[in-house]
Amino acid sequence: MAELINDGERSISFEFFPPKDDAGTDRLWKAINELEPYQPTFVSVTYGAGGSTRDTTVEITGRIARETSLTPMAHLTCVGHTRGELEGILDTYVDAGVHHLMALRGDPTEGPSAPWTPTDGGLNYATELVELARSRGDFRIGVAAFPEGHPAADSRDADADVLVAKARAGAEFAVTQMFFKAQDYFDLVQRVRDRGVDIPILPGIMPILNLSAIQRQGELIGAAVPDDVVARISAHSDPADVRAAGIAASAELCEELLDGGAPGLHFYTLNFSKATREIFERLQITA
Repeated sequence: MAELINDGERSISFEFFPPKDDAGTDRLWKAINELEPYQPTFVSVTYGAGGSTRDTTVEITGRIARETSLTPMAHLTCVGHTRGELEGILDTYVDAGVHHLMALRGDPTEGPSAPWTPTDGGLNYATELVELARSRGDFRIGVAAFPEGHPAADSRDADADVLVAKARAGAEFAVTQMFFKAQDYFDLVQRVRDRGVDIPILPGIMPILNLSAIQRQGELIGAAVPDDVVARISAHSDPADVRAAGIAASAELCEELLDGGAPGLHFYTLNFSKATREIFERLQITA
């Protein structure tokens, strides 16, 4: 995976989540079918807190592997699992034909800023999950990165140390959580490079379609929407104009990232394709 990201002209990838009902399933597969022609480097499928979507995540990633040309990457978290349970899940992924893994510590049920308490008999750090996955199968492993620092980190430098440790444990690349200032991403990359690690770091993009919703989510995970972006979008009252302004701001962020040397873009799709395709049109990325 690191080779594909580094050697390709530009890595494009998408994230989906397991649907809760038949309508959600139809929407998910519609988005997958509409985005497949863009030939992404990979598509990832999230994993619910405490394993709440484990079976659905395995089912979706397995189906993507069997029925599409896409490379599926399954998420896995430490939350709510013993080491033995994690070993069993990893084996299930192998049986389903899924060999790419996003290894995450995961957040406490109270949120990312809450104190972390490991599960009895479980793992304490994402580095341990990376090491376990490498010992359990031929997995190609990605991890999370935080341009503004993880909410529980003492500092951005300390957070960079954690990412470096995950890389040295065997992670091949990282994907950032959403952010809205390109400089935060470039600063993170530089902190990691200053520590002698050249792991590819893909910027994670959340298209801005609803300003209040994105601000609430940002407050939860420690990703602030810049004042100038808020003012730009808030200047509109018509929902269509608000959406168009958000798409334009997101596309400009993507352009700045690519121009500045980012190896690609990872889109949080929320199981829809339209916003991502609109950004692609602005960036002149074609299927």
